[in-house]
Amino acid sequence: MVFFFLKKNSVYLGFFVSFCFCLKNRFHVHFERASCALESRVFRKEDQGTANMMYRIARASEFLVITGIGINELKITKKALVWPLQKCRIIDVTPVNYTFEVNAMSAEKLPFLLPAVFTIGPCVDDHERLIKYAKLLSHHERDSHDVKDLVQGVIEGETRVLAASMTMEEIFKGTKDFKKEVFDKVQLELNQFGLLIYNANIKQLVDVQGHEYFSYLGQKTQMEAANQAKIDVSEAKMKGEIGAKEREGLTRQNAAKIDAETKIISTQRDGDGKKEEVKVKTDVKIYENQREAEVAEAISVLATKKAGWSQQAKMAEIEAQKAVAIREAVLQQEVERKNALTKTESLKAQHLSKATVDYEIKVQEANSVLYKKQKEAEAELYENRKAAEAKKLAAEAQTYAVQLAADAALYAKKKEAEGLKAIAEAEGVYVRSLMSALGGNYNTLRDYMMIDKGMFKDIAKFNAEAIKGLQPKISIWSNGGTNGQMVDGTSSGHAGIKELASIYHALPPLLETVHEQTGMLPPAWMGSLSVSADPATSSQSA
Repeated sequence: MVFFFLKKNSVYLGFFVSFCFCLKNRFHVHFERASCALESRVFRKEDQGTANMMYRIARASEFLVITGIGINELKITKKALVWPLQKCRIIDVTPVNYTFEVNAMSAEKLPFLLPAVFTIGPCVDDHERLIKYAKLLSHHERDSHDVKDLVQGVIEGETRVLAASMTMEEIFKGTKDFKKEVFDKVQLELNQFGLLIYNANIKQLVDVQGHEYFSYLGQKTQMEAANQAKIDVSEAKMKGEIGAKEREGLTRQNAAKIDAETKIISTQRDGDGKKEEVKVKTDVKIYENQREAEVAEAISVLATKKAGWSQQAKMAEIEAQKAVAIREAVLQQEVERKNALTKTESLKAQHLSKATVDYEIKVQEANSVLYKKQKEAEAELYENRKAAEAKKLAAEAQTYAVQLAADAALYAKKKEAEGLKAIAEAEGVYVRSLMSALGGNYNTLRDYMMIDKGMFKDIAKFNAEAIKGLQPKISIWSNGGTNGQMVDGTSSGHAGIKELASIYHALPPLLETVHEQTGMLPPAWMGSLSVSADPATSSQSA
């Protein structure tokens, strides 16, 4: 009943649909099927205008194009309420694939086929371009021949123009750039229709029958590749053989170099080993000398202590002997005193008065003598003790002085040895630095050191002292001939005879000078010597 009523009263149809969509949000399950059925039965009348109000909704790939009263030119939307005296058209914006084989010609007048597939559709992201499409092409079906002819004409025209400006070689090698140029130029032309190229695929270029350019080019490339492969193989073999020979030569060179370096390193190691051996031996010798010095020092200390101990033992023995003698004297004195007392008692008994007096006198005398002897013995003992102590102190002082002298001499020797060693090392460094600075020239180094040490002055001094006080005779002579003349003034053109004559005339003055300075005479066969015979020769003694 409701649907029948709505069919009869289409004025209220739009309000009912709006009400259904409002209820759909709350009661989606109950009204979805009813709304879809209504839309399919009522809203698919696209080409008709209407005098009734309707609510129209487009699908996801569609747009509503509304024209009529209250709208300036047209309106594009997804959903709208269509009022009376307004017309609504649905346009599909799904892209369509267009496949072509463009027959083009290059700049050399070589024809070829360019298979291409373009995916083209309305530009939905740009509202202005979508309006252009709606104005110009919305009355055509999206896959109609009119749209296809339009797109094909644009693509073929731009492709032919672009191909005519390029050579076949440029088109073949720059396919990517050629595709981009075609894409940009075709898109520029399609913009005025509101169309957008979503994708463009240009396939491999194809020869036109009777013009097999690409096949011949492929054969040429294949033959060039084969020939180049043969050349590469030959070059690889040549490089391999050359490389093998070079490797063999380098191996031998490296082996010889390594052998030479090994010998050098071995020699250096031997030299370093010898240096280390000499150094170790020197250190061992120094250590042995130090140990010997320490042993000698210990022996000296032990001998000193033994001497002190021996002296102390002798002093103790002397003191013991003196103590025994003193004890014997004391005991003897006691014995004598006892005897005197006994005798005194006896004399007292016999001669009491006289004996008493005599006894007392003798006792006093004996006591004085004993006291005197005791004091003398004590004084002698004290004197001997002091003398022994003085000798002991003198011996200890002498031993200590000897020890200090020995230590000082040993220390001086050590320091002297260290100084000589440091001087030798410094001189070695100095000589090595001079040798390096003089470029390793030993003669130059020797001359420099002789000059630096003043050896030439010393040699001159010694030579001067050696000939000091002597009166050597100095003779000067010449052959007397000048400008090719003999001594007698005659000229000679023979150089050999001239030289012999010069030697002959110079010989007598020479022999005479030897005779004057050494006393030696020439052999008898050389004849007598005469200075006056040669007026050109002069002698001078100094």
